[in-house]
Amino acid sequence: MDSDVPEMRQEVTEITATPRDQRWAWWMEFCGKYAGCHQMPERSFFLGSYQFPLCARCTGIVLGRIAAILLFPFVLLPLKTSLIVFPLLMLPLAIDGLTQRFTSYTSNNFKRVSTGVLWGYASISLLLRGILFVVSKIVGV
Repeated sequence: MDSDVPEMRQEVTEITATPRDQRWAWWMEFCGKYAGCHQMPERSFFLGSYQFPLCARCTGIVLGRIAAILLFPFVLLPLKTSLIVFPLLMLPLAIDGLTQRFTSYTSNNFKRVSTGVLWGYASISLLLRGILFVVSKIVGV
């Protein structure tokens, strides 16, 4: 070892995690890796001391997608109406996110989750409506 380089000592601290903590850590890693969520603490909800594995906006998107899947059989808009209404429902997220990205404006978690719900609902509804349209053309109904 070179005499000019100080010896570096690394101390290992053992951290004991409960099975609950380990599951939560797994979800945090999974959502960050596969959902593409940034998981910034200041933009996330907390349950006690546990940070949600998704930020407020991604939480809203997931809730909106679930709502769209559950409500789709009951809320079937005509195709032309869908092509107008659903993109309009997606605009608030685009406006909020882009305004926050390119200006000094800072959104809050209520706006993030509500615009996320609208986006998630509209995106899945458009997808399902598109699938229904294609299937009806193939089947000839």
